[in-house]
Amino acid sequence: MLGQGEQTARAHTATLPPCLIVIVDTEEEFDWSKPLSRGNASVESVRGQTLAHKVFDRYGLVPTYVVDYPVACTSSSVGILRDLRESGRCLIGAHLHPWVNPPHVEAVNPRNSYPGNLPPEIEHEKLARLTETIERNFAVQPFIYRAGRFGFGPSTGAALERLGYRVDTSIVPATSFAADGGPDFTPFGFEPFWFGSRGDLLELPQSCGFCGFLQAAGPGLYPKLFEDPLAKVRAPGIFARLRLLERIRLTPEGIDLAAQKRLVRALLKQGCHVFTYTYHSPSLVPGNTPYVRTKHDLKIFLQRMDSFFEWFIDECGGKLTTPSEIYDQLSANRPNSI
Repeated sequence: MLGQGEQTARAHTATLPPCLIVIVDTEEEFDWSKPLSRGNASVESVRGQTLAHKVFDRYGLVPTYVVDYPVACTSSSVGILRDLRESGRCLIGAHLHPWVNPPHVEAVNPRNSYPGNLPPEIEHEKLARLTETIERNFAVQPFIYRAGRFGFGPSTGAALERLGYRVDTSIVPATSFAADGGPDFTPFGFEPFWFGSRGDLLELPQSCGFCGFLQAAGPGLYPKLFEDPLAKVRAPGIFARLRLLERIRLTPEGIDLAAQKRLVRALLKQGCHVFTYTYHSPSLVPGNTPYVRTKHDLKIFLQRMDSFFEWFIDECGGKLTTPSEIYDQLSANRPNSI
């Protein structure tokens, strides 16, 4: 997944308290059950972020909005997010959805929806166009990146270096998207690490891991639950309900508060110090994603975030921070070479 010959070095996080960053995949609305289309360019749901900020502001939390091309070039969404950024209430990063990001030269299909699958020159040009649009419309140079669909590929690091990025947040530990043509992140753990030709790109993985009595066997056992004959008896659901083994992402999307807490407790025991909490911006307007279909769902969604942030601070002694602050803190102990 990383480029050929690209080396990594684990970032030294042991001196940090439990730290939480919030990344919002800020993107257009589309029906997740239908094929991707270049015609999906509406970003009306960005207005819903004002509801999330009623929660964020209560804790002094500064989220990072990684924005894709339709968001970055639409005046209404730019106005909302630029006001938040200029008041110090958010950071702006980049989020590449290739199918709605020029140049439109590739076929629109599942495999090409992962940016890292594109030819290096096309991936770079798309990211360059997105970066230029963000710089022009938000008056800020983005340095935080998340690949659309978590599609980090072998040439992504080189593109990020050339365009001045410092932080990537694309890796989802213990997860493979290979069945759909995407990357396989199963070898990766929760630890942030340095990578790139100069060793100065920082990876902050999505918080995702195994919980349950069999969690130590998770990397080898979990994929087998989706194979026949176990898949036929819905083994993943059975194992999760019995608290034998479950894979949990740190998100309010389809993950209740109790499960979020289970994941954080498990990762804390394993020595995790940096946690990444994420969701998709369209979830803040009912009907756009499978996670929030009604106003009642939205109320639960917001309460879930509020309760988690309070618990993370009060019970875990946690600190709410940003990718830029984490980068600055970890840079002091970055290896001179890797």
